[in-house]
Amino acid sequence: MTSPPHDPPEPSRRAAAVAGYNNDPATARRALAAADGRTRATALGALRRLGVLDAATLTAALDDPDWRVRRRAAELAADDATVDLVPTLADHEALVVEMAAFACGERERADGPVVDALIDLARAADDPLAREAAVAALGAIGDQRALPTIIDACADKPAIRRRAVLALAPFIDDPSAQTALRSALDDRDWQVRQAAEDLERASADER
Repeated sequence: MTSPPHDPPEPSRRAAAVAGYNNDPATARRALAAADGRTRATALGALRRLGVLDAATLTAALDDPDWRVRRRAAELAADDATVDLVPTLADHEALVVEMAAFACGERERADGPVVDALIDLARAADDPLAREAAVAALGAIGDQRALPTIIDACADKPAIRRRAVLALAPFIDDPSAQTALRSALDDRDWQVRQAAEDLERASADER
């Protein structure tokens, strides 16, 4: 009597990782349905390594119940501007929000809704890491609408002030940015002062 066929066992996290190096997209795709969130996150990386990670898969992963999967998906979405990260900027997990903001900044170009969401995040996020990542992303994007928010961030916590000073770089010819930079030169935090000095020096070299 012939035994009924059995479904292959669920890939382990290690198998998902190895699939990315062994030209085995089938195993990586099966790992996307694994019960363990870490395995699903690893599967996303394997599919990216194999060059077969598409926007639909990333978008689905951004809604995964495990924050680690959502964070990994946000990280990988930095290279795919067709994936909408605006909803992820409002994720309930701060580490996911931080990565989504970072990914938006890595894209360097952003449409209005992305810039608006980052501005809101930089101004209102409870988590300082999320605010810092949003400020950094706004500096990388360089949209003029973000300048008032970046200037206001120069009065936030020290780590955010340092990031905000560096984010002034695209706007350095704007008088309000120059005023903020001069103020940062006298900041009570030495790293903020150092960032301001570095930016001032770099700007002078370009003139």
